[in-house]
Amino acid sequence: MTNKRLTVYSRAWCHLCDDLLAALRPLCEELGAGIEIIDVDAHPEFEEAHGERVPVVFGGETELCHYFLDTAAVRAYLLNFR
Repeated sequence: MTNKRLTVYSRAWCHLCDDLLAALRPLCEELGAGIEIIDVDAHPEFEEAHGERVPVVFGGETELCHYFLDTAAVRAYLLNFR
């Protein structure tokens, strides 16, 4: 069994982040993937890389989408996960 996991860089007060996560959760449940949510405000080391450019979804080291969920890109990544 593989450990499929996406990482989402987010902020607590970000409505785009809330919307993206609400759309991402059912997709991850369907495809058996976990989500790690990193609050940029709680981790200053990510501020420079992401700043106001949140939410951002990564599969490993690959950025899959930002601001809005790219369902096709996330689905393709998870279906091809090895």
